[in-house]
Amino acid sequence: MRYPGYSAYKESGVQWLGEVPQHWEVKRLRMTTHLNDRKVEADEDNPVPYIGMESIESWTGKLLPINPNVVPSGVANRFNTKNTLFGKLRPYLAKACNPDFDGLCSTELLVIESDDFDRRALLYCLLADGFIKLVDSSTYGSKMPRANWDFIGNCLLPVPSRPEQTAIADFLDRETGRIDTLVRKKRRLIALLKERRSALISRTVTRGLPEDAAREFGLEPHTRFKDSGIEWLGEVPEGWGARRLRHISDRVTVGVVVNPSSYVSDDGMPFLLGGDVREFKIDGNNAKRCSAVDSDGPLWKSRLSAGDLVVVRVGYPGIAAVVPPTMEGANCASMMIVGKHKRFDSPWLAYLFNSQVGRDQVEIVQYGAAQKQFNISHAVNFTFPFPSLAEQTAISAYLDRETAKISQLMDKVESAIDRLQEYRTALITAAVTGKIDVRDAAA
Repeated sequence: MRYPGYSAYKESGVQWLGEVPQHWEVKRLRMTTHLNDRKVEADEDNPVPYIGMESIESWTGKLLPINPNVVPSGVANRFNTKNTLFGKLRPYLAKACNPDFDGLCSTELLVIESDDFDRRALLYCLLADGFIKLVDSSTYGSKMPRANWDFIGNCLLPVPSRPEQTAIADFLDRETGRIDTLVRKKRRLIALLKERRSALISRTVTRGLPEDAAREFGLEPHTRFKDSGIEWLGEVPEGWGARRLRHISDRVTVGVVVNPSSYVSDDGMPFLLGGDVREFKIDGNNAKRCSAVDSDGPLWKSRLSAGDLVVVRVGYPGIAAVVPPTMEGANCASMMIVGKHKRFDSPWLAYLFNSQVGRDQVEIVQYGAAQKQFNISHAVNFTFPFPSLAEQTAISAYLDRETAKISQLMDKVESAIDRLQEYRTALITAAVTGKIDVRDAAA
């Protein structure tokens, strides 16, 4: 829908604002608001609602459900229902909200109050893309870049009349609400597609190919099943076995554990960490590096070959991917390495690790509160249903094709979400800077 502009404009003198309606004012934030800097010591014996950075949904100004069990340690900021909270720490600069209760919040959230602004209109101004980028440009510090109130308070904002602020806020509440509803539905669709993909993988690696797919790959469909002898696995196709990981691969080891950072260099071979591995995919572009001399020398035990599997041990344990030919000779730290072998198809084994069959076994042996992890001594005894090599290859080829179809659908939905979020941001900016006149549209 196209919205009209105002009849007359003037130059604001502010780059991100450009021209604003003739009758609007442009004021420094500190001239229309004030900072409520009320730091207090949190009291664990008398907990109150606490808003942390993780409690605010990025870019939307929506407050997520508060965990009543989270009690801040040390100093926190006090806020009330008149306040607007704004994150000053990158990458949370776009996090802002209007709480409807009193409580405590992170000291990385500024507590702002105004008697001159409709607090909803103020929130939308703080969420405007140009304002966020301006504040972001002022951040300082390398490890945890943050902005300060001295800069933020001096930023210039458009200030229409109070009735007009309310009209803008009403319009944006309604329109962003519609967009947010669409985004939630699309995110739910993505969740359902992920469930569908997961179910497809788990069913195929434990029950075999569907009848038509089996015939397509020159195999006889499975019509008879037997007890696998493993309670949690149940029945498997007749003719399949069940093998422990140590009997599937002759090489199950771990990447560099002791002082891996000492081998990091500016260039050389990819030196993979757990964060570089996703389900079925390795991101080598952003990986750290180690020299080829180290990879072939002191790190030879963790040197990777095309067709090996790398399995994340720490953080998101159990996620697996096959090493592609482009990473021949790379190395890794801490992850489990399952060496390729002629008795198994590497993509098939990756599907097993990433299926519920693999996840369940990892969950049984993983430990650690802050970061989940597992030991290789436990992993070598993971048990997997084991078809013939020909059927393994057929299963991985079938799953490659079918999961690609689901992934394509997910990509389309993700793209639609991106477009909706871009439109949301543009609509907010256009309304709060007066590029569109929404006074009648808000009615």
